[in-house]
Amino acid sequence: MSDAKAPILIVLHQEHSTPGRVGRLLRERGYPLDIRRPRYGDPLPETLAEHAGAVIFGGPMSANDSDDFVKAEINWIGVPLKENKPFLGLCLGAQMLAKHMGARVWTHPEGRAEIGYYPLLPTAAGDALSERLGIAWPTHVYHWHREGFDCPTGARTLAAGDDFPTQAISAGEAAFGLQFHPEVTHAMICRWTVMAEERLALPGAQDRVRQLAGRFQYDPHVSRWLNGFLDHWLGAEAP
Repeated sequence: MSDAKAPILIVLHQEHSTPGRVGRLLRERGYPLDIRRPRYGDPLPETLAEHAGAVIFGGPMSANDSDDFVKAEINWIGVPLKENKPFLGLCLGAQMLAKHMGARVWTHPEGRAEIGYYPLLPTAAGDALSERLGIAWPTHVYHWHREGFDCPTGARTLAAGDDFPTQAISAGEAAFGLQFHPEVTHAMICRWTVMAEERLALPGAQDRVRQLAGRFQYDPHVSRWLNGFLDHWLGAEAP
């Protein structure tokens, strides 16, 4: 009898995007990654019966865009929700989850963005999750977005923020949406702040020096939190 684990479906949105630290941690746990890019024609499975879970990552597009692949991904989220399979949406993926559940995805009325490290404030539901994880939420997390979302009916807000109040949600026991980017590596921050340097001029965005300083200050806790969170998300014991 094989002990091989079922793969995790990984949905990416740009040609050279990677699943970053989330991908590495999943591989370390023995999960193969089934990487698909619907934007470039890859199909999404009609069922997750052959997968252990799914993660939709971020991207420069909006959950409000009219592109066919955006609409298809939002509709497809009904598959893991219906099958009660572990689902994780990160940034754009979280906004897609919220939109699938009927919530609003919106730009800040003053045009503000969150690019860099910003405070994270857990709610009572978030504190309850921390007790199960055995580790507190990070005090600051990394962001790269200028749209936010409302908590959908039927979901719970786990953590809040300032300019964009909804920072983490859960729907049922297996679906989570995080507005922030726990997957980022040092190399990813360096690449994003160079390739999309013009975004750093947006109101509220932090400059590159402050972002890199924030990583050294806050990322060790983010890394520990993500390790515990993924075990909870997968329903697996820590390796």
